[in-house]
Amino acid sequence: MPPTEIAARRSTEQNDDITIRMPSEEDGSKVWRLVKAADTLDENSMYCNLLQCSHFASTCALAERNGKIIGWVSGYIPPDHPERLFVWQVCVREDARGNSLGKRLVRDILERDTCRDISHINTTITDDNDASWSLFHKIAQSLDADLARSAHFEEETHFDGHHQTEHLVTIGPFDVDRAAIKVAA
Repeated sequence: MPPTEIAARRSTEQNDDITIRMPSEEDGSKVWRLVKAADTLDENSMYCNLLQCSHFASTCALAERNGKIIGWVSGYIPPDHPERLFVWQVCVREDARGNSLGKRLVRDILERDTCRDISHINTTITDDNDASWSLFHKIAQSLDADLARSAHFEEETHFDGHHQTEHLVTIGPFDVDRAAIKVAA
C-alpha cells in the first residue's frame, strides 16, 4: 500500500490528533526521557535509544501528539531470522492509553518495506506484565495468528536472581500484506 494511502487511511480510521512516524536521530533523548518517565520499563542508556532511532529506525516507531512523544516501539530484525520482527520495548504514556496505540505502532512498522518478508513477531514478557500480555494477544488476534510462549531468559540462569524470567512470545506465521489490513480492523 502506498505511504500516502496508508496516511490517509490512518487519519480517517482514528479520529484523534496522534501522528505515528519513523524516528530520527533527534528523537533519541526524547525517547529515553519517555521510557524513564514510564517508570515501569527497563531503562536503556540514552546512547542505546539514539542507536535505535538511527540505526534501527526502520523497525521502530513513535507516536506524537502536538509535537510531544507519547508512544514508542523499538524493534529489530535478528540477522539470523530475517522473517522475524523482534519487538524490544513498547511504551505508551499513561494519558495516551486506551487508543490501541501500542498495536497501531506495531502495525506501522509491519507496513514498511523493511518488513515485507516478516511472518513472525517475537518479544519477551515477564509473567506479571498484564498490559504486555494483553497487547500481544490482541496483536495475534488481529493478525489471525497463533501466539506461543516459552521460558527464555530465566531468573536464576540468566539474571542471577535480579530479574523475573522473560518468556519468549512468538506470534505467527502470518502474511504481512494481509496482516497490515486486518490489524486496522
